[in-house]
Amino acid sequence: MSYEPPKVWKWDAESGGRFAKINRPIAGPTHEQELPVGDNPLQLYSLATPNGVKVTVMLEELLELGRDAEYDAYLINIGEGDQFSSGFVAVNPNSKIPALLDRSTEPPRRVFESGSILLYLAEKFGEFLPEEHAARTECMSWLFWQMGSAPYLGGGFGHFYAYAPEKFEYAINRFTMEVKRQLDVLDRHLAESQYMAGSEYTIADMAIWPWYGALAAGKLYGAGEFIEAHTYEHVNRWSREIAGRPAVKRGQMVNRAFGPPEKQLRERHAASDFETRTQDKLEPTEGN
Repeated sequence: MSYEPPKVWKWDAESGGRFAKINRPIAGPTHEQELPVGDNPLQLYSLATPNGVKVTVMLEELLELGRDAEYDAYLINIGEGDQFSSGFVAVNPNSKIPALLDRSTEPPRRVFESGSILLYLAEKFGEFLPEEHAARTECMSWLFWQMGSAPYLGGGFGHFYAYAPEKFEYAINRFTMEVKRQLDVLDRHLAESQYMAGSEYTIADMAIWPWYGALAAGKLYGAGEFIEAHTYEHVNRWSREIAGRPAVKRGQMVNRAFGPPEKQLRERHAASDFETRTQDKLEPTEGN
C-alpha cells in the first residue's frame, strides 16, 4: 500500500513502533526531577547503547593509564523518559544519552554528544588523541566519519531491519546497501592500518568500535548473517583486538540494564563496583 503524506504532518505517539515513546517532535523537559550527584569530579548520565559505551570505555581506558578520571555513572532509562527530566535537559538540551558533567571546573561544565565528550576528555587528560598534526587530523576525520555515518546504521538500518512495526523492502534495501558500503570503507582502511588513525589506539577507535565492531561480530540487531558480517576480515581483526582490552570489557558493563546480570553494572561509583555491585550480586537482596 502506498502512503500519501498529508498536507500538514501531525504527530501520532502510537505510530512509531517499539521506541515510539522515547521520541517526540518538541524539546524541553516533561517533568521536574534533579539528577543524582556522586562524590567524583566527573558525573556521567548514560545507558550502555553504542553511544554510551564510547564514553565509559574512554573513562575506563583513562583509569587504566592511572589518570585521575574517577567518575560516577548513573543509569538513564530512556524507555521510562528519564532523558526528559528537568535535570537531564539542563545537562543535555537534546535529551539524548550520554551526557557528562565535569564538576572539577567552576562552574561545572556540561558536555553532550558522545563525540564531543570523547574529544573533551582526550584534551582534558592529554590521552588518546595524537599530538602530531597529520595523525591528529586522521583521528578527527574518522571521529567525524562515525558521527555522520552511524545514524544510517542505527536510525536507518537498525530501525527498519529490527524495530519498525512493519517490514518495508525499500527501506531495508536502501539502508543495508549503505551499511555494507560503510563496512567496506572500514575494511579497506583497516587492511592498511592497525587502528583508525594508524598505529595508535585513539578516540576514533572508541567511537567506531561500539557500532561497527559489534556489527561485524554479529552482535548488533541480529543481522550478522544478513549482511555477511564475517566477510569483513579486517574489521573483524580490529574488532577482536579492541574487545580484548580490559578497559573495554569494563566499559561495556557500565550503565548496562540488559543481558547477563553478571555483565550489568547499572551504576558505577568506584573501581571496586565491578566486583561487588554487578546485578547478579544485587538481585538476590532485592525485596528483602
